[in-house]
Amino acid sequence: MASTTTFEGWRFAHYFEFVERKGRNVTIRCTLCPGQKLLSTAVNTTSNLSKHLQRQHANTKLVAKDNRSDATVEFMPTPNKQQKLDFHQVTKAESDRLVASFIVEKMLPVNTVESPSFRNILSKIQITGDRQPWSDRKTFTRYLDQCYATMENNLKRNFETLEYVSTSADIWTSHNKSFLGMTVHWINPVSFQREKAAIACKRIKGRHTVHMTLSLVKLSRFILPLDYLSHKVTATVTDNRSNFIKAFKMYELPASDSDEGDDDEGVAFTDVGEVLSTNPEGQFSLPPHLRCASHTLNLISTNDVDKWLTSNTESKAVYRSATGKCFALWTKSSHSTVASELVEEMCKRKRIVPTSTRWNSVYDALSRITDIPLPELNSLCSSLGIKAVTEREYTFLKEYCTVMKPLTVALDILQGEDNCYYGSLLPTLKTLMSRTLALQNGLSRMTAGLPDVIVQVCPPCDLKSESHQNAICTCARQQREAARSLLLAECRAALRGAGPILRNQTSATSYSTTVEKEFFYFDEEQEDTTSFNCDTEVIEYFKSGSEMEVLNRFPQVKSIFLKLNTSPTPSSAPVERLFSLGGLVLTPKRNRLSDTTFEKLLLMRYNHRFSGEHPQ
Repeated sequence: MASTTTFEGWRFAHYFEFVERKGRNVTIRCTLCPGQKLLSTAVNTTSNLSKHLQRQHANTKLVAKDNRSDATVEFMPTPNKQQKLDFHQVTKAESDRLVASFIVEKMLPVNTVESPSFRNILSKIQITGDRQPWSDRKTFTRYLDQCYATMENNLKRNFETLEYVSTSADIWTSHNKSFLGMTVHWINPVSFQREKAAIACKRIKGRHTVHMTLSLVKLSRFILPLDYLSHKVTATVTDNRSNFIKAFKMYELPASDSDEGDDDEGVAFTDVGEVLSTNPEGQFSLPPHLRCASHTLNLISTNDVDKWLTSNTESKAVYRSATGKCFALWTKSSHSTVASELVEEMCKRKRIVPTSTRWNSVYDALSRITDIPLPELNSLCSSLGIKAVTEREYTFLKEYCTVMKPLTVALDILQGEDNCYYGSLLPTLKTLMSRTLALQNGLSRMTAGLPDVIVQVCPPCDLKSESHQNAICTCARQQREAARSLLLAECRAALRGAGPILRNQTSATSYSTTVEKEFFYFDEEQEDTTSFNCDTEVIEYFKSGSEMEVLNRFPQVKSIFLKLNTSPTPSSAPVERLFSLGGLVLTPKRNRLSDTTFEKLLLMRYNHRFSGEHPQ
């Protein structure tokens, strides 16, 4: 080389051969690499060569050589930046807990522990002690029974800390078996977020119309007499089926004397535990009953709207022809893979087919069709052998989706589970009515009367009605004074009965979604901070914002909020979601599960966060 380079004095230069120099760069060949591996580096650095050794020869034991003294030292490659897993032994208890959580969470068969492949996986885990993994499903089932008992104890301790809870109930049929499920709900006093747990999924036999009443009474005898839960149930929400309504009417709690007359102190809660313990002749009563508001709105969007559209002369013919072509399109795409692929190819989106068990599915499916421009839609119909959609039919479908959108948004809000309170029912219905009526001016004669029909059949929003007195915390402007009076009366009654309420300084989190913020709109009032006596507190509360954390500034209102909004969500959707999990547990290959085992597996899966520490 013509002049000295950094490479010449490098301690690992003996692993490379000099090839040539070009200006400020030199070409080097690596002797460790097979073939003629040429590398390039600058004359004043060897960084490229060092990186080559680290990446390509990390497993080679390199020897550094001092070119000045010919001394050699062993050199270990630079440790990898990615941390290697440190496998260590686990205890038998840890292994049992992890395996049980995996089986329950993934809803796998209990005999998975007998699978050779699964046992091969467990054999690779180093377990301390002489105890081996379960040898059969019976041993594992006994361990799951212990886990179930632990979950029950954790639920009991949680219920003991609560003042109020509510329940929701429904019936589910699968594989020719019927089950009556019940979930319990409460509000976290710190975060104001709704929390839930499943407490039963009992097998019922016989016709629902006859045996439903007896099943409900038996279930109430199994759950409600428990000391830590019975006196805390404020209400039970179910769908609008006649068997539920009949059962609750036959075994409803006796009417309170305070309900007679028009008393300003209005709202009264009955102690379910006291009634159960004092009711003569072994008779049991059910908690106050609330109908599912979401189910009611769904009936409006299907039965009432369909009845008006088929009876109105302006919309009868176009409604039948337009929906008939849409159903033909859905049927074609559902029964033919070629048609389904053609729909996805032309629309660039996944098709939606309405189902009777999923609310809003008809609206979602029609909305997906109206998103397709009319020329492309008719081209698709022509390819599938369906009659073309006329411009009048297309306009009708567009207007139908426009009118139904507020109803579907309200239905989605009321189906919320974690952050939907009973106090949101009246504001949702009021906003639904106002938004629906505001659409009338832009509609044709085909759908001009549809907004009036929806508003007329919507549930009444009378603040004086017993079923809506719990929903007084947030109301429209025209009912603000009536709501303020009811809330003030409840605060005064609470003060007389329980004394002053300590202020909770814990901050809460706002859980309002973007959809809810866009759906609701109310007039804002100027905020003013004054003394927190009962009357002033209620007035200031109505002037405050809509964030949940403002409740921490109003201790009396916060207490009433927790009491009244603990009533179930306006929808029975939570217990229906329990049945959705049930369908994953009670699969066709597992339909021989005993009713008790099925209930335990389902409740453990639904209440997994209450599992806590598993038994040893």
